[in-house]
Amino acid sequence: MKLYYAPGACSLSPHIALREAGLPVTLEKVDLVAGKTETGADYAAVNPKGYVPALQFDDGAVLTEGAVIARYIADLAPDADLAPKPGSFERFRLEEIMNFIGSELHKAYTPLFLPDTTEEGKAAARARIAKRLAHIEGILADGRDHLLGERFSVADGYLFTIVNWSESRGVPLDAFPNLRAFMTRIAARASVQEAMRAEGLLQ
Repeated sequence: MKLYYAPGACSLSPHIALREAGLPVTLEKVDLVAGKTETGADYAAVNPKGYVPALQFDDGAVLTEGAVIARYIADLAPDADLAPKPGSFERFRLEEIMNFIGSELHKAYTPLFLPDTTEEGKAAARARIAKRLAHIEGILADGRDHLLGERFSVADGYLFTIVNWSESRGVPLDAFPNLRAFMTRIAARASVQEAMRAEGLLQ
């Protein structure tokens, strides 16, 4: 398998999942502005959507959308215990939080990455993000270590990836002590450090 990624982008989430699962994978960095991979290939030929991640299989098939790739990896390596059993109520809890992160939190950061967003637009985006983070803070308020309880899941890797953008985008986490503690815990995981180091995000 080959994972197409951009350093620190949402592709970090399936990258973490792959390392948690212990699955062999090669990495190919993508310049999203130029639309080229580090080998000079046209990334649009891999993923016409133009964004990362994309997971390419040995037969040439390609799977896109980070949250989907992460869940696929979890099912590909069930012994890694990265997701509840398919069809169980707990699995639908995973789907619930993954959908929330994807549709309500992940996309809320988008205006903060766009060069034409006005200061007023950025302020509005940060206010929306704060509301979504408050929901996560409430989930973690019962003392659980991870989103689904005591067990790490692909949802934790996804949340870490998105919230990790906060500091660089002017989104303070001071009002969310449970979330800050969560970020510290996840950042300390070997899989996370390995993935971030491979992407050039850590020395």
